[in-house]
Amino acid sequence: MRGWQLVEFGKPLALVEKADPEPGPDEVVLDVRGSGLCHSDVMEIESHGADWLLGTIIGHELAGVVSAVGSDVGDWKVGDRASVCPTNTSRCPGFHYDGGFATKQVSPADDLVAIPDEVGWAHGAMMTDAGMTSYHALMRRGEAKAGMKVGVIGLGGLGQIAARIAVLNGMDVHVAEPKRDVWPLAERLGVTQLVTDVAQWEDQDFDLVVDYAGFGSTTAGALRAVRFDGTVVQVGLGVSEALIPLGVMVGRKARLIASRGGTKADIAELYTYVASGDLDPTLTEITFDDIPQGLADLAANRVTGRLVALI
Repeated sequence: MRGWQLVEFGKPLALVEKADPEPGPDEVVLDVRGSGLCHSDVMEIESHGADWLLGTIIGHELAGVVSAVGSDVGDWKVGDRASVCPTNTSRCPGFHYDGGFATKQVSPADDLVAIPDEVGWAHGAMMTDAGMTSYHALMRRGEAKAGMKVGVIGLGGLGQIAARIAVLNGMDVHVAEPKRDVWPLAERLGVTQLVTDVAQWEDQDFDLVVDYAGFGSTTAGALRAVRFDGTVVQVGLGVSEALIPLGVMVGRKARLIASRGGTKADIAELYTYVASGDLDPTLTEITFDDIPQGLADLAANRVTGRLVALI
């Protein structure tokens, strides 16, 4: 097998060859068919400190075909189409063990999610992180429901999915996105209103705002946008620390809660939206050999939507 391995922080991944993996008793081997590129991959490469990451094949957003099963695995067989939920346990592919920037990958069988035949490999991979994380923040943590006035901050790989899911579930959806070149995408998703800056939402009584950007000012702006007893869900980590308007938050009895990852059930539900054709997020397909350049483009903020390598 071949894979893109982290060998030095701050440097491009190195292409390595390893022996084909064998599954443990409760594991499966996937022949990887799709692997998504994420900003957290860039953060991992540039982390300069977590030495245990060195030597790891990166990539936590993956889908493929089961090619081998362990002796204790009963629910999966060779030929099944599956993806891996990266937050099913505390151990994540591409961080704690070799991930999806490879031709083959080993995961615990319990982390797998079945991919319907109607879902292609790119979307099959994308839904395991970009999809799951955005969906969980909106629907689970934010408890979004039909009729709510919802704000989505950032229309990247995650925000575009959340905006569309909110529209499909009967919400009044507003988007804050400074890049006007992606506004046509928001209009195709069916949103009500677009603004360049969340500050334009101040005192507009949103029921819920989900911040997929996380630049501090976006979180503060979200708190100023929600109604009394409203909710802000924080997902994005554009900065590691931020100032928030405590007076506004306490005065409005607003909830500020965090969201990270999601569940296998979230992924399975997203596949139903994709299979029906209702959810078709913007993505760019690249090749296995293009992964280092794709990560460089992500780091330079040159990507709209999501990048997925087809392998």
